[in-house]
Amino acid sequence: ARRLSRLFDPHARIVAEANRKKSIVRPATKWEIVKDNMFLILTILSVAIGVGVGVVFRTMKLTPIQLQLINFPGEIFLQIMRMMILPLISTSIISSLAQMKSGHASLIGLLTVAYYALTAVIATSVGIFYVTTIKPGVSMKRSASKRGRSTGDIEPIDTFLDLLRNMFPDNIFKATFTYVFTKYDRSNSTESDVDKNVVEGQGTNILGVVFFCAFVGIVMSRKGEKVQVVTDFFVQLFEIIMGCYSYIQTVMWFAPVGIISLISGNMLEVDDIKGTFQTLAMYVTTILLGLFTHVLIVNPVLYLIMTRKSPLPIYRMMFHPFLIAFGTGSSGASLPTAIACLEEHGIDSRIANFVPSFGNTLNVDGNALYEA
Repeated sequence: ARRLSRLFDPHARIVAEANRKKSIVRPATKWEIVKDNMFLILTILSVAIGVGVGVVFRTMKLTPIQLQLINFPGEIFLQIMRMMILPLISTSIISSLAQMKSGHASLIGLLTVAYYALTAVIATSVGIFYVTTIKPGVSMKRSASKRGRSTGDIEPIDTFLDLLRNMFPDNIFKATFTYVFTKYDRSNSTESDVDKNVVEGQGTNILGVVFFCAFVGIVMSRKGEKVQVVTDFFVQLFEIIMGCYSYIQTVMWFAPVGIISLISGNMLEVDDIKGTFQTLAMYVTTILLGLFTHVLIVNPVLYLIMTRKSPLPIYRMMFHPFLIAFGTGSSGASLPTAIACLEEHGIDSRIANFVPSFGNTLNVDGNALYEA
């Protein structure tokens, strides 16, 4: 009836045509595209400017105070970004797991750990493949042996045991500011007999905190309505933390300044860039080749196999957090932006809050590849 009325009523046809035109999405102009991606553009420019500033300043004889002042904006920027990483990770993991149905939390946790373990094993294999194929350290090893330096100072078993020790801390509150590691004392020992002691170091034991929060979140999901008050508390606390980050977004507009400071400062700290690069050229090439292989081949193939979808939208979606991580050298600094990008693109908030926060500590593909 409505269609027939529009055929015979000129006014109805005019209204229908106007509504149709309104429903058509107008393509964005170039200025609107630039305006919407201004922060991303500034971040990209800041990386290039940071390299340029570092090259220019290397021609000058800067004093230690001047070098400290160049590094200072980047140092403050990183401290602001890292300020609430611990509250963000703990509240996001507990709140997201507690809101899942009983059994789902354990399943998602196991799937997440299994996926991260799979990618870490692949990353390690890629690193071993490239280093045994290219052999970038042969000449350096010979020169080191001539100078009498020993290799293999750290035993893998001690690293693995330290990992387990930090995974299950004896005091969760103490784990927020200390971690444990094996310290080697060779002052009064021979090469074959080394004194080893488990000591505490200053720094947050994120791994222990993450596993504790995951355990608490799974238990809360199983209790259900009995602990709904506690679940609501952590959900609201997470909203407060993210709200604090929304205010910090104002500070994020100073990120280009911080990135310029960090990159230029790092370049100035190297005594001889040309000589260092010539010495480590094959080493750096091997690492970069392995990282690009993992990021541009391994991860997209895994995504394609598991989802039967193109990975290109994921790269476009996460390009901003990628740049922040590259410019700051900190995955923690990019974590809030990564969570926000996932939620903006329709990912379930429970998954978007849990998986990146959990992976910020556990998903160490880059370190696995680099160490191998």
